[in-house]
Amino acid sequence: MNIEILILAISIHALIWEHLPHWGTWFMRIIGALPQPLQTLYGQWHCPYCAGFWIALALHGVTGIWTFTGFAGFAQSWGGAAAPLAWIFDALATAILIKTGALLLNAVSGPAIKGYQMKAEFIAARDEA
Repeated sequence: MNIEILILAISIHALIWEHLPHWGTWFMRIIGALPQPLQTLYGQWHCPYCAGFWIALALHGVTGIWTFTGFAGFAQSWGGAAAPLAWIFDALATAILIKTGALLLNAVSGPAIKGYQMKAEFIAARDEA
């Protein structure tokens, strides 16, 4: 299994759906300027599995890297129709890992942020005393 695509896909998902919408209003203005069907897709693809599939498919197309190298051999064994199926299967398998990674990041980030805030409050209170 190649982890590079997985890490990049989780990063893209986090950037587009969890970070850019909160970095000022410019990103949401761009989304608002898109045609209505694209705005609808953006609104519906918050799910890391759904978006992860398309992200994985695009990253495979751009980089040529398979998440699961076993699918590369699958593409050769079925003839002409197998290459698109292999890409789809690889993207589906990658999407479930993207979903798992995104959920794991969200589960860990809550307590981590709370711990950081508690530490900052503690240090501020200590410095005031």
